[in-house]
Amino acid sequence: MAALIALSSNFSSSATILASRARTLLPPPNHLSPASLPAHIHHKRNFHGGIGTGFRRRARRSIISNVAAPDISPTEAAKKLADKEGQRPVYPFSAIVGQDEMKLCLLLNVIDPKIGGVMIMGDRGTGKSTTVRSLVDLLPEIRVVVGDPFNSDPEDPESMGMEVREHVMKGEELPVTTTKITMVDLPLGATEDRVCGTIDIEKALTEGVKAFEPGLLAKANRGILYVDEVNLLDDHLVDVLLDSAASGWNTVEREGISISHPARFILIGSGNPEEGELRPQLLDRFGMHAQVGTVRDAELRVKIVEERARFDRDPKGFRESYKADQEKLRQQIASARSNLASVHIDHDLRVKISIVCAELNVDGLRGDIVTNRAAKALAALKGRDKVTADDIATVIPNCLRHRLRKDPLESIDSGLLVIEKFYEVFS
Repeated sequence: MAALIALSSNFSSSATILASRARTLLPPPNHLSPASLPAHIHHKRNFHGGIGTGFRRRARRSIISNVAAPDISPTEAAKKLADKEGQRPVYPFSAIVGQDEMKLCLLLNVIDPKIGGVMIMGDRGTGKSTTVRSLVDLLPEIRVVVGDPFNSDPEDPESMGMEVREHVMKGEELPVTTTKITMVDLPLGATEDRVCGTIDIEKALTEGVKAFEPGLLAKANRGILYVDEVNLLDDHLVDVLLDSAASGWNTVEREGISISHPARFILIGSGNPEEGELRPQLLDRFGMHAQVGTVRDAELRVKIVEERARFDRDPKGFRESYKADQEKLRQQIASARSNLASVHIDHDLRVKISIVCAELNVDGLRGDIVTNRAAKALAALKGRDKVTADDIATVIPNCLRHRLRKDPLESIDSGLLVIEKFYEVFS
């Protein structure tokens, strides 16, 4: 009996020690409150009516309730940019040999985003994607509202998200910072929810807030949206792009909940004409059209191969050798953007542009508008405040080539038709 009592007392003392250790090792219950859970864990009700936690199946993304987003300091942003550049060096824009038509169209759209983007069509392996992605280094900085997922312009109400606009109407002061224009890649296999964004229905029903998870269109607002092999894009994504490009806004509606945000971007597409034609509705949304051909000059081909081999061998050193050229081009773009508003075009030149468009049977007035804007951007790039006929001759084939009605029996290039009509009218 005494042995049993001793055993019982030893067991109870051991249990007491284990319980005290457990209390020191386990966190207190309030550590599992909803506010302390990581961002990739969300609440869900289990089948017994209690509250449980579950992990999202997708990659971690920030849930945007209204427009609240985590603030990123300029130091952290610069560090991330440096890390990204160290991981994946970009080929310098000024190092690209040839393809002057494509490079000029891209530069003009950076100077004046209202031109409406570029469609680049050409043979495979001609550096279309490389040239577009190399534009990242030359993109200027813009002013944005801190923490806003839509890159809202603090001075333009039309480019503000709804929450930012409400703060402005209340007279609140907005925190503003500067950031580089972003370039967003739209993959061919992207889902519509990834492009447009999604609404967290569960959070909307349980908490009564519009929990919006922004998509690629939100990220591309006031930036560049690049679609490689755009002629292979699914029709439902083409419809989304057409809607956003036409209105400048993206609207997401799910289960009776509707959220809209600004989606104004420079649309850049590239593709190979042998793989299929683009829908006329989407083709008309591109401000300019550049045709890229394979270089035939043997000496030039050798130079391109040597430059590419040098870049692959030492990307950082190669980029350093073009640093001065890149900086010069960057300053030229910044100067052209600031002087664009002072560039003017004479009335008689505008009349002749419209005559060319009318005699070529160009549908609508986009051809007239884009040609005027592109000519002014070219004059600004050259450091002038007045458009000349040579400026118009340079840009008008790219502005009208894709707007002409297709004649299956016509063998001549549409760009040559535009040039012939231009000299006929302007002479």
